Amino acid sequence: MSRFLFKNRQTVLFIGDSITDCGRSGAQAPLGEGYAKLAVDLITARYPERTLRFINKGIGGNTVVSLLDRWEDDVIRHRPDWLSIKIGINDLARTVRDNADAVPPEHFEACYRKILERTRKATRARLILVDPFYISQDRSPDSWRGKILRMLPAYLRIVARLAREFRTLHVKTHEAFQRQLRWREADRYCPEPVHPNLSGHLVIAHEFLRAVGW
Repeated sequence: MSRFLFKNRQTVLFIGDSITDCGRSGAQAPLGEGYAKLAVDLITARYPERTLRFINKGIGGNTVVSLLDRWEDDVIRHRPDWLSIKIGINDLARTVRDNADAVPPEHFEACYRKILERTRKATRARLILVDPFYISQDRSPDSWRGKILRMLPAYLRIVARLAREFRTLHVKTHEAFQRQLRWREADRYCPEPVHPNLSGHLVIAHEFLRAVGW
């Protein structure tokens, strides 16, 4: 018997930053060309008999604050049965840079909790939280990559805590990439540590599909 969690005639909505967006508003509309599209195509290949509606609402450059600002229009009104959220790397990067629009961990958690509470109140969606990740093992104390990797665990702990609190599925993409980097160079998955190539997106899609019992 299939363990796959997406049932016939359900709506699955992906939301996040550029890694989710991946061209979904342009030539690669409507799903982009990243992990969301790969996951959808693999689901369709294995379960052609299931009629599922997939929506991609990723926007490049978004932080969790950006999601909070557009949550009603881009999530609530669609009444998804499943909602996948992948956010955090822009929040982290702006905090490391000490930008005016920085989203330090405590603010990240407060905003993330608000969107989850709003979703629970307004919909019956089951939630899937996807970790932010950074495809590097550079621990140099003075490098930009080292600074990101030292602060990233604070954001990962927040996602894990919220996943437990709201009893969501949890896709641990950073752990998955770190496993890959034990065996292969980072360039196999990403020309720089943030925006994966096709192979990197396939790693994300694989972890996502594992979580939903594909």
